Amino acid sequence: MEKLNKIDVSIIEGFKALDTTCVSDALDRLGIPGGLEGIKPVVGGTTICGTAFTVHYVPCGIEKGTVGDFLDDVEPGQVVVIDNGGRTYCTVWGDLMAISASRRGIEGTVIDGVCRDVPTIKRVKYPIFTKGYYMVTGKDRVEVDGVNVPVAVSGIQVKPGDIILGDDTGVVVIPQERAGEVLELAKSIAEKEALMEKEILAGKTLREARANVNYHHLQTREK
Repeated sequence: MEKLNKIDVSIIEGFKALDTTCVSDALDRLGIPGGLEGIKPVVGGTTICGTAFTVHYVPCGIEKGTVGDFLDDVEPGQVVVIDNGGRTYCTVWGDLMAISASRRGIEGTVIDGVCRDVPTIKRVKYPIFTKGYYMVTGKDRVEVDGVNVPVAVSGIQVKPGDIILGDDTGVVVIPQERAGEVLELAKSIAEKEALMEKEILAGKTLREARANVNYHHLQTREK
């Protein structure tokens, strides 16, 4: 288990004011892979922003291990990030976990895999982002073999303490050691896109609005 570094609260609050699109553009500009392909919200209109509490699953062997009681160790405001290897044949999250997480103030969950009990998840409006849903339990099929260790979601590394941002467009991960840099650049991109929107609504063409903020280079990787 890795020791978690504390992220300044102001950085988390800064990312909460942004969307995944401008943060993704900032990550591209800095050459940092961060978009989690195929991860989508189960409950539309929900968002997440917090530091990652990571969990790694492996297939069970002859002796069956536990699916884990790690949830009791997650702090309020953290995002549970589960690496189930993209498995879609069994789930690692259901209704009781969603209810417990909601009551404890956990920010949300991201799974490289699937969840189940969707009606309850939608009823409590728990923010969970997955590759889909399926009713078959993970018990006796997969087991936890690591908590707060580096994991992968959609081929992107997620370390304990990295910042996770999710909305209706998807989820991005921001490495904690680059969080301040990414935030400032994402803010700048968001401001320029807001300016373009204002100019378009005022009657300018898309070409004119883009030219005014050098739009075509906003996402271009810095050399």
